[in-house]
Amino acid sequence: MPVQESLTEEARRILRANDRGGFTIPTAGLYPFQWLWDAGFTALGWMQFDEGRAWQELETLFLGQWPNGMLPHIVFHRPEPTYFPGPERWGVTRTPPTSAITQPPVVATFVRWMLEQAQNQAQAEAKARSLYPKMLAYHRWFKRERDPENTGLITVLHPWETGADNSPAWDEALARVEVDPALPPYIRRDTAHVDPTQRPHQSEYDRFLTLLEVYKRAGFDQLRLLRECPFRVASLLIDCVLHRANRDLLWLSRRLGFADEAEIEGWLEASQRGIESLWDEEAGLYFNRDLRSGAAIRVGVSASFLPLYAGTSSPQRALRLLRTLEGWARQVRYLVPSTDPYSPRFEPQRYWRGPVWAVVNYLIALGFADYGYPEMALRIRQDTLKLCEMTGFSEYFHPLTGQGLGGGTFSWTAAIYLAWGQAEGPLR
Repeated sequence: MPVQESLTEEARRILRANDRGGFTIPTAGLYPFQWLWDAGFTALGWMQFDEGRAWQELETLFLGQWPNGMLPHIVFHRPEPTYFPGPERWGVTRTPPTSAITQPPVVATFVRWMLEQAQNQAQAEAKARSLYPKMLAYHRWFKRERDPENTGLITVLHPWETGADNSPAWDEALARVEVDPALPPYIRRDTAHVDPTQRPHQSEYDRFLTLLEVYKRAGFDQLRLLRECPFRVASLLIDCVLHRANRDLLWLSRRLGFADEAEIEGWLEASQRGIESLWDEEAGLYFNRDLRSGAAIRVGVSASFLPLYAGTSSPQRALRLLRTLEGWARQVRYLVPSTDPYSPRFEPQRYWRGPVWAVVNYLIALGFADYGYPEMALRIRQDTLKLCEMTGFSEYFHPLTGQGLGGGTFSWTAAIYLAWGQAEGPLR
């Protein structure tokens, strides 16, 4: 059997093995629940061979949506002792239990893509129509409770919300979080599944959990947290994914006959300005921002290229980004490292401080293709597929050696292979 065909079968097997009856876990043991942005990528993978199951993934995810519209980053559909912090630590009293923070809002974009590529158009349109009001409520929550002053930038209140938990972009902002002296004791579960050198440090975990206690003391009141939370940043991953999602929500509104265009267009105008305010001309890169100090966080990360995916960049800035990434490529074997390989904070095997992530590669490549740079998009795609062929469907990969890191048999990596591996061009 040819390698590509064999890996396609393996990727499908992983999704089936990680299926828990309506939702797909990222990988057994390490991540035994349903995560928000994982579910979006996983649905895209299911879409390649089981369209009904793909739509079910997103419908199940929205069972965790809060009445205020917030879509939590974890839905605890059933008890599972191998993960910490579980529902008891979050203290959210609802059914199903969930976390109290969100994650990059990829869903509207993936619903559009799924609708566009569906073989069963009648089913797809019905599913998209039923999901649309829920997605609109989620995006309204972002605007109402995370950007009430219409700055065009979302305030992120926890590193876990960004999807890039221990990125060096958060080092200073997280260091200002004083560890709660009354922090309840805990035992990490992640390092029982993965080499600790590939995971966040204990000092970071103490602060992650301190912020969880801040959330609980505030009764999860977002507007109060905007004033009181010690960690407040603007995240390119959140802002760029949300901008693209709003573009696609606008498309869905028009396609499905909803009447929300003016509202969504207003969001897009604000976030266009907000994202472009993060550009640094000297560095030729976009930087995240510390919203407590107002200062740019001057460390390049893979999300620094996502304004191309969002579609906010000018052609001139897109060319600068291409040149910047070409420079990074001279320092690593596989693109795109999650941290600038020239930075002293670059750690090639520690979670979001250096490794390559297939899902972020997919978004970055789409951005370069959209701006007329198919060669770079193809390079990123080829690197991603090569990593899967070399070491399997790992959570993330070493950018110098290609070693698979983190969890194994990982759903979203398998999903990217299914969605991308069959394409004739650089993208879907």
